[in-house]
Parts: sequence; C-alpha cells; structure tokens
Amino acid sequence: MQNTSLTHIHQTLGAKMVPFAGFNMPVYYAGITQEHNAVRNSVGVFDVSHMGEFILSGPKALDLIQLVTTNDASKLTDGKVQYSCMTNDQGGIVDDLLVYRINAEKYYLVVNASNIEKDWNWISSHNSFGVEMENVSAGTSLLAVQGPDAIKALQKLTDTDLSAIPYYAFAIGTFAGISDVIISNTGYTGSGGFELYVKNEDAEKLWYAVFEAGNEFGIQPCGLGCRDTLRLEKAFCLYGNDINDTTSPIEAGLGWITKFTKPFVHSDYHKQLKETGVKQKLVGFEMIDRGIPRQHYKIKDADGNEIGEVTSGTQSPTLNKAIGLGYVKTEFSAIGTEIFIDIRNSRVKAKVVKTPFL
Repeated sequence: MQNTSLTHIHQTLGAKMVPFAGFNMPVYYAGITQEHNAVRNSVGVFDVSHMGEFILSGPKALDLIQLVTTNDASKLTDGKVQYSCMTNDQGGIVDDLLVYRINAEKYYLVVNASNIEKDWNWISSHNSFGVEMENVSAGTSLLAVQGPDAIKALQKLTDTDLSAIPYYAFAIGTFAGISDVIISNTGYTGSGGFELYVKNEDAEKLWYAVFEAGNEFGIQPCGLGCRDTLRLEKAFCLYGNDINDTTSPIEAGLGWITKFTKPFVHSDYHKQLKETGVKQKLVGFEMIDRGIPRQHYKIKDADGNEIGEVTSGTQSPTLNKAIGLGYVKTEFSAIGTEIFIDIRNSRVKAKVVKTPFL
C-alpha cells in the first residue's frame, strides 16, 4: 500500500483511511455530508496525489496524443486543458484523462491512479513517433481546492491572477512561495476551484498554506467519499464504474470528446456506432420509491425483464434524493421512462431524468 506525501497529516486529523487504487487514502474526516456541503457552499481540499502524471515531449508529441486520445488535441493552445479518453482495440475505454498543453512540443497528461501502469504501457506501445515520455507520477503531489470560495482563499497565496485563468486552462507560477506550481482551473466536483500540482517535497508546505488562507471561509479537508457524491450529482463519469475497457465513449454519452476529424485507435468502430446507433446508453435516474441504488444492481422493466445495470448510485446530499447512473437498452433511455432497480430482491421504482442532476 502506497502513501502520499500527506498521509501522515490525514491520519493526524483522524481521517477514516481506506485502500484505493493501491494507495492509503482518506475516505472522510468529519463526515461525507458535511464535507460535501463544504465544497458546494464554501471550500474543501482533496489530496488527490494518487493520480498519475506523464510528460510527453518532442516535435511529434501531438501526433502521439492525437492517435491515442479521442478528442482533438490540435485545438489546444498553450495554457489550455482538454478532457479526453483513450480507446482500446476492442471498442472500450482504456482511461479518461486530462491533456495539458504546456507548449507545441510539451504536453502534460493526468490519468487515473488505478490505470497509471496500464496507461503508460498503452501510450508507449503506440509511440512510433520518437516522443520522449516521462512518468512523473511518483514525484508529484496534487491538491484539488474546490468550491465557490476557493478562488478567494487561493488568491492570497499567489501573484498570478486566478480570475484570468478560464475554466479548463492553467498557469505555471509561484504559489505559497513554491516555484513552478501548475495552477489549473479544473476539478471533478462541479463547484469550481483549482488543482495545484507540486513536487512531493513541497506538498506539506502547500497543504498548510492553503488551510491558513481558507480558514476564514471554513475550509475543510475532504475525502474520497464526498468526491464521489459531488461528481455523481454532476453526472461526471468515474472510470471503473461508468466507463471501462468494455464501454464505448458513444454509449457513455461522451460523444462530445470523441472527434472524428482525425483517426485514433479503433476510431472507425466508434464512428459506426455514432452513425448507426448504440444498443445501450448510460442514463441518469432518480429513485421514485425508497431505496439507494448501488453499482451492479440490475435494472428491470415493468415486467421484470432485465434491461441494464447500475454503474453508480448514492443518496444526493444536495438534492436529498437517491440518484444513479446506469446503462440501459436504448429503447428505455428516454427522459421520463419508468424503470425499476433490483434492490435486495425487490423492484424499486425509478425514472430516467436529464443530467446533470444538479
């Protein structure tokens, strides 16, 4: 089990620690609902240093990225970030990721912790371009400072004008006295905020500086528990739940990051899916009757026929209702369709709703 540079702080704060993607991670401190509400209403901090980071450099770096990712990275300019995914040879998703353009010959890729080795090997296997690849995951720490008050707290710590960094853009500057910090207007909570990439040796200094700056706003440490409820309210896909090696981005509603202006791995298959239609779709649903949906619960029609499976589900702290995502046969994917979730051998009524939920 690996630790981040901040694990000792989480333990001192009394966090409930759990194994996640090979790391010892905090799932909550004060409680999931309290931490969730802090991010929605003020500011919260996540240690997401388990995430993976690769640097791709050289005159052909863009060519490699264009081949392995579905989005069109040629649209990026310096200081911009793109959400994308990588597809495999069977029509599924290797991983979803962020692509940062530092300059025309240098890109920074951020991948999921559980997929670091898999992603590295996948990209390497397609690197016939002579691109220099560097895996900096082990030496990099990452704080996600999220919520409406994040910008006010963080602006105290840098001369970089945070309000001048648009959504899905970044700057590299001095932050809390630490040089060369990637300050990124990104995050997976839907409440705004910034993600801060630093070397491991600077992580503890950054953590304490951020908490001091956010003290007046009631800043709170946040664990993976509320990270999941926050992203689900915004219907953001989680790799391993809503997307995986067997799901197409077209089925997952990620057609907006799947661009056929250039070829990518197995792109003809996904293009055909888009043109001819898919047999299943990822939908959002809310429970009508009492019950909380969980991953792998079966989804059925009114006659009890199995029509799909839940991929994510929770009791939404903000909406105070149970919500979920799941794949259903396309004919059951229309907004308003009544479906039933099989919860402990009982069929519990739900309906397909428009996403995001919040």
